Amino acid sequence: MIVDLHTRIWTSPAQLGESVAEQFRRRRTEPWEQTTGSAEQHAEAMDPVGVAAVLGFESTLLGAKIDHEQVANEVTAHPSSRVGFAGIDPNAGHPVRSLEEALNAGLVGVTVCPAAAGFHPTDTRAMELFEACQSHRIPVHIESSGRLARQARLEFDQPVLLDEVAREFPDLKLVLGSLGDPWVDQGVALLAKHPTVYADLAGLVSQPWRLLSSLLSAFHHQVIDQVLFASNFPFCDPAQAIKNMYSVNTVTQGTNLPSVPREQLRSIVERDTLSVLGIPAPPASAEDKNKPKAQTDEPAPTEEDTAEAPTYEVVEDPAR
Repeated sequence: MIVDLHTRIWTSPAQLGESVAEQFRRRRTEPWEQTTGSAEQHAEAMDPVGVAAVLGFESTLLGAKIDHEQVANEVTAHPSSRVGFAGIDPNAGHPVRSLEEALNAGLVGVTVCPAAAGFHPTDTRAMELFEACQSHRIPVHIESSGRLARQARLEFDQPVLLDEVAREFPDLKLVLGSLGDPWVDQGVALLAKHPTVYADLAGLVSQPWRLLSSLLSAFHHQVIDQVLFASNFPFCDPAQAIKNMYSVNTVTQGTNLPSVPREQLRSIVERDTLSVLGIPAPPASAEDKNKPKAQTDEPAPTEEDTAEAPTYEVVEDPAR
């Protein structure tokens, strides 16, 4: 079953804050280029996946909020194929109380945006939230959001700042959005150090070279089993993200540059993300049980895919 770990729905880009909405308008000037995230479009786009995680969003710094109720309503509308993550800003009042409200609403995870919300990951209120999440055994998604708006604090996006969080809460499962992009090397290092830290590819699946270089780094550092599939809807849909994953090696075809083994690409697309993160699978509906398996648009293997992968001498790093 394919799980898309990173999708969002909004009624208007203004829910992401006026400064973010202005960036959308500035970068997509033609009407057909406007990014929309309606529930109807989301439902249509999620057809290729078994389960989609719908993420909330909260930032008092940007005046942004996709609240628990909106996420819970989407999960209720599609109970067999959606799970919800609560967007919580530790700076906004009482984060632990907000977590309790989210759990009562049926949400199964938390997503935070240190850069967009303007908080250091080890801020006291953030650490209280992480402690509560560990206690409830729910995962925390850390979104890379420093480029959303000029007011965002880009320095708080650095994955290395999460090392203390992972040390302090060894049973808390953390997911780095976009593998920590633009600090992918830091993200890979964090995965190599902490087996409870994972990463999604949300912001990378639309950038072929960035996707390939990030996957190669994860593969060579032996942490690709901690990489999870995500489309970043509405900026990319799952069908296109899957296609991009399977065709990523075409970037280096005809060159001596290395490629990612095809079985590793498949393992990411088909990974049982819910089990990995300790999230209960939604109950399957009768309609789902009778529904034919969705096509993933996996292209036939190319000569590049079937060629013997280059071998690399693995040297044990004493720091790992």
